[in-house]
Amino acid sequence: MVEQMATDGSDPNSVRKMMRVEAPQATAWRVFTANMSSWWPLEHYKIGKAKAVAAVVEPRVGGRWYERGDDDSTCDWGTVLAWEPPSRLVLSWDITADWQYDPKLKTEIEIRFIPEGTDATRVELEHRRLDRYGARRDEMRRIFDTEGDWGRLLGTFAQVAAAAKALHS
Repeated sequence: MVEQMATDGSDPNSVRKMMRVEAPQATAWRVFTANMSSWWPLEHYKIGKAKAVAAVVEPRVGGRWYERGDDDSTCDWGTVLAWEPPSRLVLSWDITADWQYDPKLKTEIEIRFIPEGTDATRVELEHRRLDRYGARRDEMRRIFDTEGDWGRLLGTFAQVAAAAKALHS
């Protein structure tokens, strides 16, 4: 079962989402980081000119987070700021309000994977430092919170992680 939990929206510079995933912590971590292409909607959520075929998180601090096109081109989305398997990941999100890569933007996405027993994980996501969007902060906060939203992405992720658990049970 995929369960999305509402979060407090009081900080105007961040969006927080929480999702219960019916999969062990290690499975949730693996699906989120090593199998991002299995749940990230590359047909719609991409910035490169080529058809996106993969979303990649390089497994180390300083690693790239990017999309790969069907022509082998890459478009950076950000970098890995913290890599603490299987419990915590922090990524920079360096995509502007005009959906272009800017390595100076440096908003941050922190994802925590918290075990709830042996077969479930609470995934907490915070996209912070939205003040870096300046005058477009509220627009981007709305997009991340409700329109292109992290909650919907986490829902898809949770379904894929639960299916991965079922395959390995």
